[in-house]
Amino acid sequence: METTRTPEAAFEDVPDYDYPVSYVDVGPAEMAYVDVGEGEETFLCLHGEPTWGFLYRKLIPTLSERGRVVVPDALGFGRSEKFTREEDYSFALHYEAFETFLEELDLENITLVCQDWGGILGLTLAANHPERFARIVAMNTDIPRGDQRMSDEWEAFRDFTERVDELPIGMLIQNATATELSDEVVAAYEAPFPDEASKAGARAWPDMVPRYGGGDGGEMTSAARERLGEWEKPAFVLFSDSDPITGKARDPLRELIPTATEQPDIWIEGAMHFLQEDAGEEIAEEIVAFVDRT
Repeated sequence: METTRTPEAAFEDVPDYDYPVSYVDVGPAEMAYVDVGEGEETFLCLHGEPTWGFLYRKLIPTLSERGRVVVPDALGFGRSEKFTREEDYSFALHYEAFETFLEELDLENITLVCQDWGGILGLTLAANHPERFARIVAMNTDIPRGDQRMSDEWEAFRDFTERVDELPIGMLIQNATATELSDEVVAAYEAPFPDEASKAGARAWPDMVPRYGGGDGGEMTSAARERLGEWEKPAFVLFSDSDPITGKARDPLRELIPTATEQPDIWIEGAMHFLQEDAGEEIAEEIVAFVDRT
């Protein structure tokens, strides 16, 4: 399994994300993460496709006033090591890497803040390790059964990522964001991916979503979904109002987790799939309020 690591020089001009970076060996490779703030609360922020920890930069200032904020880059993304072949990635690889990450940092009393693939993996982690998690904040994500049919918009996205010769990371993020991104922000999202080999993880994730007729990890997500149906700790489902990719998953997810309907029925207005980019400060305030009331 050949790996590559994006040179640190590629991140020199990344705006508003100049936090110290740490690394931990999670088995097959090293995972990078940002760890700021302190206190009894621990916010674990998990990104999705095809972003990296930079996505949470607007939330970190507010969350770090309330507690410790840990933002890892999934293997294949950000500053973490990257496998150069799509076939080297699997649901098990990502899941076990994050499981090891929790163990190595011995994270406890976690408020999970997750979106997109960060939710598929993070909700599975929380379901399997409830002793480490105090709360869940699920945003624009799902815990798929593995037998559901995907939306036309998602199918078009997956098809696009498979057929293009060069995966346009910045374009994908801009197209799923209501905010007009600056050139500096687009460059920051593209910074981890200097060549096509480094994008193997970003190419692998879309087709890996457990679903009818395809994907990977469906047995694990389906079992985790059953456990979440018995979740007793606080949960807050916080979706944007303009996401064609995951929007329809919002109400079923809110109904699945028993405690979710105990929280306010809130939509983040004027935001698309990457709601952290469109309304990061607002979301951070909602999360802190959720922690305070629970």
